[in-house]
Amino acid sequence: MSQPSPLAPTQVPPLPWHAGERTLQERAGVARKMEELGARFVRDHMPEQHRQFFAQLPVVVLGAVDPDGDVWATLRAGRPGFLHSPHDKALAARLPREAADPAERGMEHGDAVGLLGIDLLTRRRNRLNGTIRRDAPAADTAVFEIMVGQSFGNCPQYIQQRNYAFTRDPAAPGAAQPQRMSGLDARARALVAGADTFFVASYVDLPDGTRQVDVSHRGGKPGFVRLDEDGGMTIPDFSGNLFFNTLGNFMANPRAGLVFADFASGELLQMTGSAQVILDSPEIAAFQGAERLWRFMPASVVRREDALPLRWTPEPEGTSPSVELTGDWREAAERLRARPLADTWRPFRVTRLVEESMGIRSLHLEPADGAGLLPHHAGQYLPIRVTAGSPPAPAIRTYTLSSAPADGVYRISIKREGTVSQHLHDHVKVGDIVQARAPAGTFTIDAAAPRPAVLLAAGIGVTPMLAMLRHLVHEGLRTRRTRPAYFFHAARTLPERAFARELGALADSAQGAVQYVRVLSDPRDAEPQQDFDEAGRIDIAMLQRHLPFGDYDFYLCGPGPFMQSLYDGLRALNVADDRIHAEAFGPAALRRRRDNAAQPAAQPAAAPAARPATAPVPVVFTRSGKEARWSPAAGSLLELAEQRGLAPEFGCRNGSCGTCRTRIVQGAVAYAGTPEFEVSDGEALICCAVPAAGDEGTGSMSLQLDL
Repeated sequence: MSQPSPLAPTQVPPLPWHAGERTLQERAGVARKMEELGARFVRDHMPEQHRQFFAQLPVVVLGAVDPDGDVWATLRAGRPGFLHSPHDKALAARLPREAADPAERGMEHGDAVGLLGIDLLTRRRNRLNGTIRRDAPAADTAVFEIMVGQSFGNCPQYIQQRNYAFTRDPAAPGAAQPQRMSGLDARARALVAGADTFFVASYVDLPDGTRQVDVSHRGGKPGFVRLDEDGGMTIPDFSGNLFFNTLGNFMANPRAGLVFADFASGELLQMTGSAQVILDSPEIAAFQGAERLWRFMPASVVRREDALPLRWTPEPEGTSPSVELTGDWREAAERLRARPLADTWRPFRVTRLVEESMGIRSLHLEPADGAGLLPHHAGQYLPIRVTAGSPPAPAIRTYTLSSAPADGVYRISIKREGTVSQHLHDHVKVGDIVQARAPAGTFTIDAAAPRPAVLLAAGIGVTPMLAMLRHLVHEGLRTRRTRPAYFFHAARTLPERAFARELGALADSAQGAVQYVRVLSDPRDAEPQQDFDEAGRIDIAMLQRHLPFGDYDFYLCGPGPFMQSLYDGLRALNVADDRIHAEAFGPAALRRRRDNAAQPAAQPAAAPAARPATAPVPVVFTRSGKEARWSPAAGSLLELAEQRGLAPEFGCRNGSCGTCRTRIVQGAVAYAGTPEFEVSDGEALICCAVPAAGDEGTGSMSLQLDL
């Protein structure tokens, strides 16, 4: 293998990304963006602030490749000043040779290395890679320079705050001999299992013959590294700077070196082995905050007791805010156990009740069956089943989730109206059990979309909008890229308005990315500006007062007339139909016109929809063994089943919730209008379905349903 010139820095490619990094950038949809940012953020020199930063550090992380091609990560310490920069293209280090450190063999004159300067107390970090220069290559000198190839800063995400103190002269090596192992023993596994921090080294040999080494920080909740039964480890990859230096290197060269530090004892656990990037797995969705996974299989492990001459102590309240937005493997396992239960009724325990306003109550629900929450999309609803009424009878309803996917709880917020909602207001208490199925619904929002979102909510229609805003703000904090949003919140009176304090706090936490407008149609004794921003009803004129000129996605939820009026007004302003999203549950469904909707340039021809039968059709309910004869006067298949004494589950009776979906054993069904809920082939929404017409356009031969 060709090595870099011993006296020249590693050359920076025209774009500072190699093929492995570009592959992941393209998959993440940021390749074009990173072409621009690469030239701006990845330099061939150190800015002055980086040079000063390195000189203040007591420890540095290094990545090096030994003569066998194995990559190692290590931590080396010295009194602040042991690193200094004689000029902006070189970083000098005074580090005595350490024969016990397996990375030392990759730190000879002319070797390519990676370096990470990190201050755990301030959460600041900067990285560089380059080539080692020793003035006397054959001598056992403690001084060498790294000639800069690439230099760039890193964000403070996922770094746990710690302070340090020296326990001995850093020039004196630890007395303990290194212990070499082929795998992890019980002690090593315990260190890894409890770690909230480790460092990883990787490298790639570029087409021009140069070598590029990287070393980076990884952080998460204690135990975010999963120890697998085969001796390997699985690690979630969270949102970062989108450079993909480490994982991009793995895509090109699956060699990795990891180092775990026992911050209380100074012990280092170094290992080298192979890595695999996982881009498609159910575990990715199950692990909160994970955008992909990677696995590491150690081939050689070195334990070095007392390797570091300093000790760290955690800072009070020093947990990284970014870490708080991530999950853990226990939670992920529970979510995976819940996946097979998606189509079943599960018990949920009421853990909290909150009176949100006059007439609106929230129920917080957690699984009571040992499985986890199925992840949902912000804006979806939750089908629940309770026994209510007089005489008591099972009833199914669907209520929008007012919690975000990352909240770790299902929260439904219910307006007092009707028998079931009154039961949930008056009789349900903390500790009670309600039955629920998997969340469903297509009224959702994409937190990564670039177009600003305008959320328009009235009355109880605030619930999906609240979930959406919680999701936008959470994802903005997690990714440091918040989708801009305007939230218009309408209520009749101040006592009837729910969630105003929560919405205001969300807007404040978004650092200017969210504008919250409070609207009261009947202000009464409410104080302008203090209690509300606009009096009246949300209309186009009000939107124009608050929205600067631009292109938006609009989200509507509230009473039918409210949504229809806003929809018609937006369409009159030539807002495309596909820019207006609405909760179409129940009778509030919009009457849409799509004459000027933005359409894709080319669409495949849609298959013609089945037509409802116009003549009688025999129907067999196979599970119960009952038969019936459907005619147009019989209504829906749900009504036909009820006439034959069956009691299929249903929620909305208009094709919105999906509760009634039933497997078609034989035959076909048709719908008078397109239902909101999408079902797979071979299923029917019997609440609004009828038998399909046959080839002659009248009745089909027969229809068999799994009921």
